[in-house]
Amino acid sequence: MLTRRLSLGTLPTPVEPLQRLSEQLNGPPLWIKRDDLTGLALGGNKTRKLEYILCDAMDIKADCIITAGAIQSNHCRQTAAAAAKLGLECHLVLGGQAPEHCNGNLLLDQLFNARVHWAGEKRKGEDIPELVKQLKAQGKTPFVVPYGGSNVSGALGYVNAMSELQQQCTEPFSHIVFASASGGTHAGMLNGAKLCNMQTQIWGIRIDKSESEGQSFAQRVLELTNDTAKHLGLSSFATEAVHLNADYLGGGYAVVGEAERHAIKTLAQVEGILLDPVYTGRAFAGLLDLYRQGAFAADDKVLFWHTGGSPALFAYNDSLV
Repeated sequence: MLTRRLSLGTLPTPVEPLQRLSEQLNGPPLWIKRDDLTGLALGGNKTRKLEYILCDAMDIKADCIITAGAIQSNHCRQTAAAAAKLGLECHLVLGGQAPEHCNGNLLLDQLFNARVHWAGEKRKGEDIPELVKQLKAQGKTPFVVPYGGSNVSGALGYVNAMSELQQQCTEPFSHIVFASASGGTHAGMLNGAKLCNMQTQIWGIRIDKSESEGQSFAQRVLELTNDTAKHLGLSSFATEAVHLNADYLGGGYAVVGEAERHAIKTLAQVEGILLDPVYTGRAFAGLLDLYRQGAFAADDKVLFWHTGGSPALFAYNDSLV
């Protein structure tokens, strides 16, 4: 069930100790999993998901790919690159309006020859059904990649990633902390941990306040986790299996505040590693605060899973300097 995938990324990604930062934090050792180095279009976690999702596109002989996101979407950037690599037309439905200057992920979208459709306040694909109709009317065979790459196929990317992590590390991590946004990475990690019998506490730091269709984000993650478990033949998960921390939402989605600035500058200046302003910057800010609060025991071993996104930094220069 996990062998059928495309080869889009450079895997495995490294696991590295953050030695200098661990000393500064005066807490248990902190490590980082470098999924900012997955290779495709400057890396990120969506590459792992796309390796599975786009198998489904190839099955139906799709000739064009559609997905959606915010103007600086890391998911859209990696989807556009994957489409270019596979020789498929790519359509991106992006929230907002066309900016005067093109930079960050949007610049890369255009270099990959993606067709951008501006959607105003709708950044989660609300306009995709109409676009599908238009493309079918043109005789094309479109395939929709879900928002954030978060469906069962996408979650399999992180089931596989947990097996990769287990093979890399002889000692298990007591905690894994990461940015939880659309649910697929989270669902995959939970199932991968169960499949590998890893006794690890998996903590998602929420980065987006919005909910969809009256469903809480925790419910969405649990639903996707259990759909993935069913696909894998695993037992279902209880509600308490989904650990989410919503204490670090700050000014809302894609709003950079002092916490994010501090986190980005800290990791850059102490370890020479770049975070992104929307996802990993916020999640790492949460992790730093948890260390300050003494949330981890002295004998814990903590992993921050870096899900990528650094190209977006170039669109946030006014907020970061």
